[in-house]
Amino acid sequence: MSDDEEDEEPAVELGEGPDVEGAPLARVSARLTWGIEHSTIVDREGETTIRTPDGPQELADVLDDVDVPYFSDRREFESAVRDAIGTGPVPTE
Repeated sequence: MSDDEEDEEPAVELGEGPDVEGAPLARVSARLTWGIEHSTIVDREGETTIRTPDGPQELADVLDDVDVPYFSDRREFESAVRDAIGTGPVPTE
């Protein structure tokens, strides 16, 4: 199989079904550089809608419930956000 043939096929087939509104938390946190202040995240990504078990929410609204002023790494940030939003299935449209 040549390289051209491989590029034509998707790496992962996407299933049929409803869309999920909002960005995954991991995608948002990957765009940031760590360590970072709480207020800087709100300034840069606060208007981003993320996926939560309660439906899509703006990150700034979620971070209102997080009392950590500085995140030293991605794991600490994602853990704090998940503590605020909870875990569980994300509703689809």
